[in-house]
Amino acid sequence: MDTIFALSSGSPPAAIAIIRISGPLAPHAAVTLAGSLPEPRRASLRTFKGSTGEVLDSALVLHFPARSSVTGEPLVELHAHGGRAVVRAILTELSGMEGLREAFPGEFTRRAFENGRIDLTEAEGLADLLEAETELQRRAALAVAGGSVRRQVEAWRERLVLLSARAEAAIDYVGDEDEVSDADHGIAAEAVAISAELSTWLDQPRSELLKDGIRVVLAGPPNAGKSSLLNALVGIDKAIVTPVAGTTRDVIEVPLQLEGVPLVLVDTAGLHESADEVERIGVHLAEQQVRNADILLWLGNAELAPPHPRRLVVRSKADLGRVPDTAEGLAVSSVTQAGLRELKSGLVRISREILPSPDAETLNQRQATALGEAASALEEVVPDDIVLTAEALRQARSALDRTIGRAGVEDVLDALFGRFCLGK
Repeated sequence: MDTIFALSSGSPPAAIAIIRISGPLAPHAAVTLAGSLPEPRRASLRTFKGSTGEVLDSALVLHFPARSSVTGEPLVELHAHGGRAVVRAILTELSGMEGLREAFPGEFTRRAFENGRIDLTEAEGLADLLEAETELQRRAALAVAGGSVRRQVEAWRERLVLLSARAEAAIDYVGDEDEVSDADHGIAAEAVAISAELSTWLDQPRSELLKDGIRVVLAGPPNAGKSSLLNALVGIDKAIVTPVAGTTRDVIEVPLQLEGVPLVLVDTAGLHESADEVERIGVHLAEQQVRNADILLWLGNAELAPPHPRRLVVRSKADLGRVPDTAEGLAVSSVTQAGLRELKSGLVRISREILPSPDAETLNQRQATALGEAASALEEVVPDDIVLTAEALRQARSALDRTIGRAGVEDVLDALFGRFCLGK
C-alpha cells in the first residue's frame, strides 16, 4: 500500500501547520526529515533537513504505531511553523521520496474505515461534523461519529446472529416436531421485537433535515412583500425588490440560522394566472416549492392559502395599515421590523417540532433505507416454517451489514470520502 501525506491543517499562513504521513514508509520518511523518531505518542522537537542537508524548520514530531493510529497503519504528524515557504519545502521533500505520494481528499479517513478503525456510519458522522455550521448539526454529527448508530446496529446484529444459530439448529433437529415448533415460535417472537425496535428508530426525523436545513417557502400573490420579508429576515438584500408586481420570477434560496436552527428561506414568484410564458414558468416553480416546503410562510389572504401541515400566515406591509387587525395571521412590516421577532420565534418553534431531538440518534437516508430493509426482512419471518424464518434472518443480517459498511457499500464510498477535505 502506498504511503500518503498531506497538509491536514488550514491553508497557510498559520501559526502551526500539521502534515500527516500514513502508511508503511511513514516512520522512514520522518527519520529522513528529522533524523530520528520520538517515543510513540510523545511529541518531541526535531530539526527538519532537506535532501541537501539544508535546514527546513525546527518543529515537533509525533509518531503513532499502526495499533494505536487513527488510520490503522503507521502514522506520523509533523507540527511545523505555518508559513507558506516552510510548508511548501516540507511537502516538496516528501513528494521526492520513493514510495510516497500526496493523499486524495478523504483518504486518511477512508484508510481508517478500510482498516476497521471506524465503520461507515462513523465516517458519515465525521463528514457531517466537518460540515456542521450550527450547534444542533454539531451535536447530532458528533454522536454518530462517536459510534451511537454503530453500537445499536451491532447490538441488533448480535441478537440476529444468535437467532440464526437457533434457527439453523432447529432445521437440523430430528427430535419431536412439537419441540421444533416451540423453538420456531420463540425465534419469531424475538424477530418481531427487533423489528419493532427498528421501526422506532425509523420513525425519527432524518439527519438531512439538520444538514440541509428546514425549507421555509415564502409564497403568496404578486407584490405581497415576499422578497422584502426575505431580505428583512436575513438582514441583507438578497432578493430584488421593486414596486412592480411579478419582479421575482425564479426561485431564490438563502440559508439562515435562527437560535442554532438551520433554515433555507425560499423566495418564489407570485401565484397568479398569467398569459406571459416566463411568468407561468415562475408560477409553476413556485407551486413545486410550496409542495416541497417543510414550512409554508403564506403572505396573503389566509382563505386563499394552499393546504399545508405547517403553515404560518403573515399579514405583510403592516406599516401601510391595509389589513384590519382582525384578519388572520401575524402582522409584519419589513420596513419598521414590527412582528419580525415574533415571526422568527414561530419559525424556530415549528422547526424544533420536526427536527430530530438534540439527544436522539439520527439516521441519514442511506442508513434508514438499509435498516428499513432489515425491518422488512424480519416481517417475513413465518412461525411454523423454520426454513423461511432462517432466510429472513439472513436477509436482515445482510441489511445491517450494509448499514455499517461491512458489505455491499462500494458504490457509496467514493461519494462519501469525496466530501472530505485534503488531509482528512
